[in-house]
Amino acid sequence: MSVKTPEELEGLRRAGRVVAETLRELRRRARPGVTTAELDAAAARIFARHGATSAPQRDYDAPCAVFISVNDQAVHGLPGARRLRDGDLVSIDVTVELDGFCADACETVAVGRAGRQRVQLASAARAGLARGMAAATAGAPLNAIGAAVQDEVERRGFAVCADLTGHGIGRKIHEPPTVANVFDAAATQPLTEGLVITIEPIIAAGTGEVELLQDGWTIATADGSAAAHAEHTLMVTSGAPVVLTA
Repeated sequence: MSVKTPEELEGLRRAGRVVAETLRELRRRARPGVTTAELDAAAARIFARHGATSAPQRDYDAPCAVFISVNDQAVHGLPGARRLRDGDLVSIDVTVELDGFCADACETVAVGRAGRQRVQLASAARAGLARGMAAATAGAPLNAIGAAVQDEVERRGFAVCADLTGHGIGRKIHEPPTVANVFDAAATQPLTEGLVITIEPIIAAGTGEVELLQDGWTIATADGSAAAHAEHTLMVTSGAPVVLTA
């Protein structure tokens, strides 16, 4: 969507605050021995307290409140009986709907004492996100975001999962435009003031190729390498973007 009124911006901010609170709480709970289902239940309680709903459940009938992806799971991992172990990388992907507005963010956290490469991988995803957000200025071409993300991630020795992208957001989870995490020569349309998008580098320690698992939801790295995911919802301006899920 493109924000046109202060009321729309405040609606997005309220949804973003629920996302941020949920991420903080789940990050705190992500310890060895905790099941991914327990993290999902904690998220559902926060949503209920704020009168929010899970946007994936609303829009796509997802079987969970939030997606929890572990190690080689790049995105859309389904919570269940799996217990987190020392050294796991856990991507917590939270998307809420509140009063008709959606916000979406993800953070990858290391459980306990993760190895050096995994810590660096999560750091590279965050750095790629920061570079992508810095490129998201009104008047810049859409593909400037992907070029910035790709440059930062590859500079750090990792690969972008190029098949996985960010997107427009606002009234629904997925709205135009598609926001690639690599340079797309065709995506030359200029970013416009007020446009609300997600930027979400999803990266891997291996080739970056991904595959859909048999559950029909989870997307994992094809080579079994570890993945990391960093994401914010933001509004484009003529200067620095307004980060709605910080």
